[in-house]
Amino acid sequence: MKAVVVTGVNEFGVEDLELLPPGPKEVRVDMKACGLCMSDHHVISGGLPTPLPCVLGHEGAGVIAEVGDQVTQFQVGDHVVLNFSPACGTCVMCKRGLSNFCASHPLEQQMAGVYTDGTTRHKRADGSAVQSFLGVGCMAEEAVVHQDCCVKADPSIDMKYACVVSCGVMTGAGASINTGQVRPGDTVAVFGCGGVGLNAIQGARIAGAPMVIAVDLSANKLDLAKKLGATHMIKGDEEDAVKKIHEITGGLGVDVAIECVGIPPLIHQAYASTRPLGRTVTVGVPAPDKEIKLNAFELTATGRCMCGHKAAGSGANSGQFISSLLGQYQAGNLDLDTLVSQTYKIEDVHKAVEDLLANANARGVFVFD
Repeated sequence: MKAVVVTGVNEFGVEDLELLPPGPKEVRVDMKACGLCMSDHHVISGGLPTPLPCVLGHEGAGVIAEVGDQVTQFQVGDHVVLNFSPACGTCVMCKRGLSNFCASHPLEQQMAGVYTDGTTRHKRADGSAVQSFLGVGCMAEEAVVHQDCCVKADPSIDMKYACVVSCGVMTGAGASINTGQVRPGDTVAVFGCGGVGLNAIQGARIAGAPMVIAVDLSANKLDLAKKLGATHMIKGDEEDAVKKIHEITGGLGVDVAIECVGIPPLIHQAYASTRPLGRTVTVGVPAPDKEIKLNAFELTATGRCMCGHKAAGSGANSGQFISSLLGQYQAGNLDLDTLVSQTYKIEDVHKAVEDLLANANARGVFVFD
């Protein structure tokens, strides 16, 4: 089967790999669509420490083609959206309502690109192992994943739209709805309107925010932000975003600011744009050696809050959240069609990555025959 494999820094391409059969509690998925996320590029660029070689892809949808022993939740023919932030439902963290930190599927294991038994499911012709990004590795014609990594989807939903829910949509919307706790009447600013930021805007709109301010350097992304629910747009290289946000909000600042790029100066801007007792949510993934500094007196005096939105997930039970978002799409409240602005064949991966870096798409999606 064909898969996109990263072999070194900025070294990647399509390879033919052997996919081993699913083990206990695992399923084999015939992939129909896979979104290309900036996190995938972080693996390509070496910015996200990941064992190599590695099959890319963590945002996908497909049809279950085979089930392993002890699989109880799915059967062959089920349409599923993949979930790179699975929850077992039975560990101590899940029972405490902290399923996004499930002890049975720790982030360390996912980042190592291995499965719950510590092994991999991809092999080269010479027998050498290939890791799976975040334990999913779905930028391929087929994938083997744990059953906890699957969420049933209505077969009527086109999979090229359904797939984007499993990362960009759930992460962005979750930053607003779950971590940001946006409530009806809240004002929101979103810094960075890429695949995640656009969905933070959608999440804020769905949560009832009457004012959603989008900040980006790209006019194209700001146009998309407006279409997806932003009420005000700020081009960050032409205006002082913090000053403008305070002007728009009558000098108060926003209730919730969401930073979706992972750049410390932009995190500072997001924080500075909030009102007293406001909340800043950091979603973008910075380099591991980056730090931010806050004025300790100001933090105490204003009661502002800064919190991280765990990069691996929705800030809640991601499986349940994916299901709810698919429902929002079917109800007409969530726009997925606008997000998928370009589709590619797997052989066009280099062009897809070029377009990603050029901000050409809201989301580029690989479609498999």
